[in-house]
Amino acid sequence: MPTDRLRLNDGHMIPTLGLGIWQVPADRTADTVATALGLGYRLVDGAAIYGNEAGLGEGLRQSGLPRDEVFVTTKVWNDDQGHDSTLRAVEGSLARLGLDRLDLCLIHWPVPARDRYLDTWRALIRLRDEGRVRSIGVSNFMASHLERLVGETGVVPVLNQIEMNPRLQQTSLRALHDRMGIVSQSWTPLGQGRSFTAAPVLAVAARTGKSPAQVILRWHLQLGASVIPRSTRADGLAENVRLFDFDLTDGEMAAMAALDEGARCGPDPATFA
Repeated sequence: MPTDRLRLNDGHMIPTLGLGIWQVPADRTADTVATALGLGYRLVDGAAIYGNEAGLGEGLRQSGLPRDEVFVTTKVWNDDQGHDSTLRAVEGSLARLGLDRLDLCLIHWPVPARDRYLDTWRALIRLRDEGRVRSIGVSNFMASHLERLVGETGVVPVLNQIEMNPRLQQTSLRALHDRMGIVSQSWTPLGQGRSFTAAPVLAVAARTGKSPAQVILRWHLQLGASVIPRSTRADGLAENVRLFDFDLTDGEMAAMAALDEGARCGPDPATFA
């Protein structure tokens, strides 16, 4: 079975399973986060553009857990890219969260048409060196973006958060991550449910007594990825965390690989602005 934590290339550890709070209403975020933390989640993935950072911070405080036990991620939005604006954006996120440091801060999208991600990255390097952010990474970066970022700065992101699910498996990008020492983290990991009735998923569900969602989330973990499903229901949160008592066989993993269609649910990072 895979570990419940992954080592980042800066030596820090990240939980393999976390709670994503995209589209969680601001007035429900604190309760959702506190409930998830009570169920055993130790990673919460947020972003400035989600509009619920204050609720994330409040949920963390409601949980009563020591700060060092919870891994908090947020992201710099497209409009805030650039060196000085990134510094301001991260300070704004910290203020809304009510925290004095972040465990991980990501560039949300590369936005190549604006060509500001190098300056944004240099600002994150500065914030890391100053101790405001412990680890720094990216989200939705493609191979060319990663190679340019590292080539220009010499600093390798600890993580790239990418859209990944059985219909979009990102095999070549994950292989590049492995070569560069970058953790792959999956957003929209259930692919909007498009694979819930796929034969390989149903076969594992029938064998293990698990739900299709649990099967797919377990598949992500066995690929070596960190995964951040979203739920606001207590039973959904509880179901998503029960992933560490079963395995997909090699044959089942091979059958899952055959589901790849290269089909996105979200925007194309090459053009999204």
